[in-house]
This record gives sequence, C-alpha cells and structure tokens, in this order.
Amino acid sequence: MELKERIDKRFKQDFGEEGTFYASAGRINLIGEHTDYNGGFVFPGAIDKVIMAEIKPNGTDKVRVVSLDLDDTAEFGLNETDAPKASWARYIFGVCREVLKRGGVVKGFDAVFAGNVPLGAGLSSSAALESCFAFAINDMFNENNIEKFELARIGQSTEHNYCGVNCGIMDQFASVMGQKGKLMRLDCRSMEYEYFPFNPEGYKLVLVDSVVKHELADSPYNKRRQSCERVAKRLGIETLRDATMEMLDAIRTDITAEDYFRAKFVIEEKDRVLAVCDALVAGDYETVGEKMYETHHGLSKDYEVSCEELDYLNDIAKECGVTGSRIMGGGFGGCTINLVKDELYDKFVQTAMSKFAEKYGHAPKVYPVVISDGAHKEA
Repeated sequence: MELKERIDKRFKQDFGEEGTFYASAGRINLIGEHTDYNGGFVFPGAIDKVIMAEIKPNGTDKVRVVSLDLDDTAEFGLNETDAPKASWARYIFGVCREVLKRGGVVKGFDAVFAGNVPLGAGLSSSAALESCFAFAINDMFNENNIEKFELARIGQSTEHNYCGVNCGIMDQFASVMGQKGKLMRLDCRSMEYEYFPFNPEGYKLVLVDSVVKHELADSPYNKRRQSCERVAKRLGIETLRDATMEMLDAIRTDITAEDYFRAKFVIEEKDRVLAVCDALVAGDYETVGEKMYETHHGLSKDYEVSCEELDYLNDIAKECGVTGSRIMGGGFGGCTINLVKDELYDKFVQTAMSKFAEKYGHAPKVYPVVISDGAHKEA
C-alpha cells in the first residue's frame, strides 16, 4: 500500500474526517563533510524519500499524533510542562514550542505520519519530521508568514532544546529548502545559499549502507572539533574557513601531527566544495566524481573518521569504475554515496552486495536517490 493510502486509512480510523497532507524530505550531502563547524560550505540536496503526515486542526488545545511506523500514539498540550515522554513525539512537541516562542500561532491538531526515509542511514529522518510539522503549522495556523529559513531554524532549535542534539543547520535547511534537480551550497558562516543544477543525465546517485555503526569509547567528533579550533587559534583566525595550506604549512612544526592533518582535511575540503560547484555549472560530472574520491581519502586518512567497511565499499566502487564514491556523514559507519554511470549501475550494485556479504557476513542496503523538492503541501 502506498504511503499516502496507509496514512489516510489510519487517519480516518482514528480521527474520522480527512485532513491535509504535508511532506518533507530526507537529505544527502554530495560533498562538504565536517566543514559546518569550521565556518565552511556544505552542499546538500533533498531526496525522494520523505516523512509524510495527514493533519487536521481539532478545535482543542491538545495535539494527538499517531506514528504509523512505530505503531505508537501520543497526546500532549502546548505548554512547556506538557512535554511527552516518547522521544519521537518530542520532535513534534519541540516544533510546536519553538513556533510559539517566536510569536507564532499553534492550536490543537490531530495527525498521523509515516515515512520511507531509511532509519539509521544518515539521511536525517528527524530533520524531515521536524520540517514536515513546521511547514504544516506555518500553513495551517500562520498563513505561511514564517519564512522558510526560519522553519529550518525551528527544526534545529527543536533538536537543541527538546532532543539533546547540538546539531548544525544543514539537515533542516536541506529538508525545508530543497528543490527538484538542484543542490544547494550553504555558507555555514553567513548562512547565504545558492542553488546549483544537478541533472546528471546518464548517471545515477545511489547510497550503499554498510549497516554498521561503530560505538566509540571517546567522543571523536568533539576531539576533531577541538583540533580544528586549536589550529585556528594558533593561526589567529576565528575558524579554518579563512585558512590556506600555505598558512597551515608555516606553523606545521608548532602543532601536533594530528592537529595538522585534521586541519589539512578541512582546508582542502573547503576548496573541493567550490570546485564541485564550478564543475556542476559546466556539467562536468567526471570532476565531481574525482572530488568525491578525494574527500573519501581525506576523511579516511587525514580526518580518520572512516572505518574498514566503508573503505572496502569505496574500493569496490573504484574497481567497478564508479565515477565518484565517498563516505557520507559523520563517519565510523553508515553509507557511501556513489555517482554511477547508468551502464555500470547493475554490475556495481551486484558486486557491492556480494563482495561485502562475503567479507562481513551481511549484505549492505542499497538506496537509489533522486534530488527532489523539500517541505511542501501534498496535492
């Protein structure tokens, strides 16, 4: 049964009449990893995997929500003291509270939601959930007076204040602002953004999920962030956004080897994002692919956030002649993102599935993705 039909069937069963459908997308990031907290650029796009909700105002001051995928329900008021216990419901409660804090209107509503964003694959299903409800509340109660970028900030604040995740803005930004056939370069310092064409005729974009997540004793993200901050401080600049390799090499003997290589990756990654933008404008997908491989190498060897399984998937991509492949996301597990010529696609997927299963005892999951629209009202 289609997503929309499943949601509608449950909505009628629980709440009677029909509501209005809204959806928001998961996201990929083509290039620009670990650059956000260094004041650099990221390069995400919304994908054709969504969280969808049917919603209807109910004339009360209570929100009643059904999570179809978790087969769970929650009911809560709109005051700060009404926070629900279920972690999934806190995302929706948080969005309501963040709209109210900004002087927006939120009234009671009934909702049923479900999604086809793969969980645990690094495609930001939580941002899609926040963006879906933020967009819906803006449309239902606020005459769409809240600017779209502010909807992304509402999602980010929800993570910070209600879900305990100190995330950047990229995921919510991509989920709200995405456009079909376009990637977005977001400047994480100025918050300026620009759309770039992504119409890779003759190529497919596919994620290969290792279904592996390595639990680490320390906090590797914080350690890397601290490395970057130490180097920036030594250079007398606010973030590595303003650093060049010449500047870094000039202080190489004053810093640890670890800090040097962490900063080297960030500086080179900043330049790669800009090179990919130019390549996309020129329709040069071979250069895009080359930069993706360079990013993987940097993440694996200089930033050291890859793992054996992801390096193996990257090696398989190279052997199969895949145009571009790299680890996507924070690291230590998750997916590779691959730009594959149409004629190589089936062979690559089959090879990756069989070789990986032979080596690690389980097959990876494969998710073809298409760059699509972000948050919207369903027709």
